[in-house]
Amino acid sequence: MGRSPGRINAGRACHRKRDGQMNETILQAQDLHFRYDPEASNYALDGVTVGVRRGEFVAVLGANGCGKSTLAKHFNAILLPETGTVTVEGMDTADDDKLYDIRQKVGMVFQNPDNQIVATVVEEDVAFALENLGVPTEEMRRRIDDAMKMTGIYEMRTRAPHNLSGGQKQRVAIAGIVAMSPDCIVLDEATAMLDPRGREQVMQTIHRLNRDMGITVVAITHYMEEAAQADRVIVMSQGHIVMEGTPTEVFSQTEKVRSLRLDVPQAAELRDELVKAGIPMPEGIIDPGACAQALYELLK
Repeated sequence: MGRSPGRINAGRACHRKRDGQMNETILQAQDLHFRYDPEASNYALDGVTVGVRRGEFVAVLGANGCGKSTLAKHFNAILLPETGTVTVEGMDTADDDKLYDIRQKVGMVFQNPDNQIVATVVEEDVAFALENLGVPTEEMRRRIDDAMKMTGIYEMRTRAPHNLSGGQKQRVAIAGIVAMSPDCIVLDEATAMLDPRGREQVMQTIHRLNRDMGITVVAITHYMEEAAQADRVIVMSQGHIVMEGTPTEVFSQTEKVRSLRLDVPQAAELRDELVKAGIPMPEGIIDPGACAQALYELLK
């Protein structure tokens, strides 16, 4: 069962620092089952139980068809469970009376930014959802400007979105959600269509929103370097969660990760190759800085 994602899909933010808030669960899936075809024998999600804490940055990984995007759409109530439950701050996504509140708390950013932009001027696009809600003009102006500055597109506010790069368009889409001050942002392969520079700009923006505004982030991605920067990594396969832990805990298991048809961060791969060549490298290296430091220590 599905629902339209709509454009008004984010809302009130806690705007609190992350310290002391990460014990509170904001998203919870419990024994979640879902099939796109009710007659099919295979489930896209087959008994998934997972929680996301407030202020957390969670990366969800998996090969194509593993169920990660399906899970993302359940967190915004675009899809509804066949069995099991999904709650957003305690609200059941299957409760039609709570749909508006859920969409105000969880905003979604999709893969193709062109499918999310509705206006011909950047600042008008950022204002779209606020206008639909009837936000007072003075407050709307403040929230639009703040959102554009936070996402780094303020200088582009009078430009036409179709003249922007893919990364810039994606930040316009993110700004439209930030203006609504969400508690949580779910990115469903939001950097998949971007070049490396665009991906870097978007991820810098997302980390800043997470760090400075306390916005919870769930990032569905197939870029291991993005996942390596998360607080927690969830790996899915055939509708199940098969690995979960910190980036170091997950990516240190390089052979298991590769067996799931996934890459590992380049730094972890380099560390493994160096060990195979007889160079003693510490375990748990997943980022270039740690790899460089370990090599420096060996050369001292």
